[in-house]
Amino acid sequence: MDIKQYMEQVGLQARSASRAMVRADTTRKNRALERIADLLVQSMDLLLSENQKDLDAGKKSGLDAALLDRLALDQARVEGMAQGLRQIAALPDPVGEMSDLNYRPSGIQVGKMRVPLGVIGIIYESRPNVTADAAALCLKSGNAAILRGGSEAFHSNQAIAGLIHQGLADAGLPAQAVQVVETADREAVGELITMSRYVDVIIPRGGKGLIERISESARIPVIKHLNGVCHVYIDDQAEQKKAIDIAYNAKTHRYGVCNAMETLLVAEGIAAACLPPLAEQYRQEGVELRGCAATEKILPDVVAATEEDWDEEYLAPVLSIRIVSGLDEAMEHIHQHSSGHTESIVTESYSRARRFLAEVDSSSVMVNASTRFADGFEYGLGAEIGISTDKIHVRGPVGLEGLTSQKFVVLGDGHIRQ
Repeated sequence: MDIKQYMEQVGLQARSASRAMVRADTTRKNRALERIADLLVQSMDLLLSENQKDLDAGKKSGLDAALLDRLALDQARVEGMAQGLRQIAALPDPVGEMSDLNYRPSGIQVGKMRVPLGVIGIIYESRPNVTADAAALCLKSGNAAILRGGSEAFHSNQAIAGLIHQGLADAGLPAQAVQVVETADREAVGELITMSRYVDVIIPRGGKGLIERISESARIPVIKHLNGVCHVYIDDQAEQKKAIDIAYNAKTHRYGVCNAMETLLVAEGIAAACLPPLAEQYRQEGVELRGCAATEKILPDVVAATEEDWDEEYLAPVLSIRIVSGLDEAMEHIHQHSSGHTESIVTESYSRARRFLAEVDSSSVMVNASTRFADGFEYGLGAEIGISTDKIHVRGPVGLEGLTSQKFVVLGDGHIRQ
């Protein structure tokens, strides 16, 4: 296969399909989503059979248990994919939404209309469910999509792609509106991220290394989600039980997710009271604690934290703890070490909460809530394609609206400029 020629054809088909998607009304898009959801459930045996090929290959190549779990499909996960598509179908369609209409002194009416981005390239690893999620979000937001999943999920992704194409065709939409790259050759990624003639934006989903490589090499705008070094700061004016519950949940609810807390900051005025009971709860869950020198004095059996720990996204039952003098030192630590994902303060002080909200520069900033709430579904956005730590175009959970842009529209009735 000539990869360059193949990707050129994929890009040409995606650009053509994107123009058809602009014309697609909400009813037709929803019909396609519902049809794909039905096909996923009806094709359960096919999907599980193709997924088993990927699992067998993964075991032979030495994938660890965590990656094999992410790769695996079962009946519940396939039904979950279908349910996700139906949830997206039920969401309001942002395309064509008009806002900020007002009359100008000249008599024209000026406003904004929400429009698709065009062609979205999505590069991701491991989880086959991302194929269905990404396709559905791009479809509902009126975009065409070029999806390149990880080679370890090749057979699963191709099986899902076939069902997506059938669902699109059954709804009267172009099958090329969602294309899953049909080669595991890495050269295809290199081509995809440089096809500025056909692709409007790239969204990488995966580990920090993948996202950094894509961001450095792409000639197309990239919506980045680098990593999730998330913090919870327990202020000395926090209510102790509330602080313990939040810090416990933020770390232990799930470990391998980007919105899990990785560093706990505790004001020195409350550390001796809240750290011992909190540490006991962590130990019961098997969480390894790594602490600063001040933490070691309160919790003698913690592992000494290194400078590298403050920048680490563990995605595992490991937590770094630092005792700080107060709010200013906590925010300075966050400014130095945060990845810009999610930070939370636990405090009963209104003024300190307001300062934290105003001065901490992350995509989600919380007061008295677990970082685990940083999620498109929890925010009422429905499904998401990822959480952007960028500051331009879209920031935070990227749902349907994040996959659109706006253009100015002018309404007149024979108006000419004088």
